[in-house]
Amino acid sequence: MSTPNHRIRLVMDLRAAGIADTCVLSAIERVPREAFVPPTFRDRAYEDAALPIGHAQTLSRPSVVGLMTQALEAGPRMKVLEIGTGSGYQTSVLARVVRRVYTIERHRELLAEAEARFKALRVHNVVTKFGDGWQGWPEQAPFERILVTAAPADIPGALVDQLSEGGVMVLPVGREKRTQALIRVRKIGGHAKMEELDAVRFVPMVAGLPV
Repeated sequence: MSTPNHRIRLVMDLRAAGIADTCVLSAIERVPREAFVPPTFRDRAYEDAALPIGHAQTLSRPSVVGLMTQALEAGPRMKVLEIGTGSGYQTSVLARVVRRVYTIERHRELLAEAEARFKALRVHNVVTKFGDGWQGWPEQAPFERILVTAAPADIPGALVDQLSEGGVMVLPVGREKRTQALIRVRKIGGHAKMEELDAVRFVPMVAGLPV
């Protein structure tokens, strides 16, 4: 179980790591990370560490969640697409920052578990979909912001197409974990302008659905 001290210490650590956005820090402080990790890892919920959640997927480090959410430059009226629901932790942080989150997951079991967590934590501004993240969610496009939580080798064109003019997408890019970069994409004049932010390590973004 977490205590206020756990969360306060985490926020202090995130500040030290360069996360300065008060809305992002407040969101992370309010989301109980222990609710998103398997029971065997609950005692490590507030470490700045990636933790396994099954299906060869991981729960990202809080510092990475903070960095990506801050880099998104999102506001309270925005509609955001998230690719890779995973445990639902990043989704829940986003949901406290923006108006509505549309999130896609390719593993049915992970999605069902995340949906149960959203219900238990009364996170009501999240819309979920079982599907292939490479295709995005064209029926709901355009999105003012897009966040991708797995690493494609190249930036998916379908996601750039679904980003609104002036919109921002944040994603890790790279074929190998040791050479991935966190990229911020701005759509200006219909074109993607890219900015490299940091070195990161994410699971690969896989096209299609599990057999």
